[in-house]
Amino acid sequence: MKLTLKVWRQESGAEEGHFEEYPLEDVGPEFSLLEALDKLNDDLVTRGEEPIAFDSDCREGICGACGVTVDGRPHGPQEKTPSCRQHLRSFEDGATVQLEPFRSGAFPVVKDLAVDRSALDRVIEAGGFVSTSVGTAPDADAIPVSHESAEWALDLAACIGCGACVAACPNGSAQLFAGSKTMHLATLPSSQKERSRRAKGITRAAEEEFGPCSVYGECAEVCPAGIPLTAIAGLNREKLRQVLRNKDD
Repeated sequence: MKLTLKVWRQESGAEEGHFEEYPLEDVGPEFSLLEALDKLNDDLVTRGEEPIAFDSDCREGICGACGVTVDGRPHGPQEKTPSCRQHLRSFEDGATVQLEPFRSGAFPVVKDLAVDRSALDRVIEAGGFVSTSVGTAPDADAIPVSHESAEWALDLAACIGCGACVAACPNGSAQLFAGSKTMHLATLPSSQKERSRRAKGITRAAEEEFGPCSVYGECAEVCPAGIPLTAIAGLNREKLRQVLRNKDD
């Protein structure tokens, strides 16, 4: 199998970037996208050229660090699949595949395909946590949780914080991310103590760091975890609840 990788090269955020094309041979359809980049980097290093910088960690679709834009779509053509689990079988033999970083003003380019997504971390720091007393673990049935609530909380907690929703949104909004982080905690009784403070902190940080939400829906289309748009509705509801109660905790 042969491909041409059209890759965005940018030395740093302070410099202009451009696309460069690289022929890639002797790759199989079972190769993941990142394995193809690994092979290309091996070839570049062998030739004494600068390897392509990109982020990755677990390569199991869990951490969200690997996100790149593939042919204009965050992560790639296969739905509900992060970049590290996209495979070359999705492309025709001889195709040209364009790779570029997630495009958003909130994600400045560090180098090539790697971007700084610390704005997402600041949203979490603003309220995506639970303060709890440490010590002996309570009995498993000490705090009743319905099956429906547990399943809904787990569905929302599946967000891996990759930032694809931001890259896909015409406004550069992170409301899908913020909604998933707010709602999975708001759904469970064990994290009710800081519910209002969490809603206020996360919504404020999301509004400061990212663009507004106009409910275009592109975010949910590219989310590898399948977070639904109802997470955004839940975030708005939590914010309204906090305002009406005029409470921070």
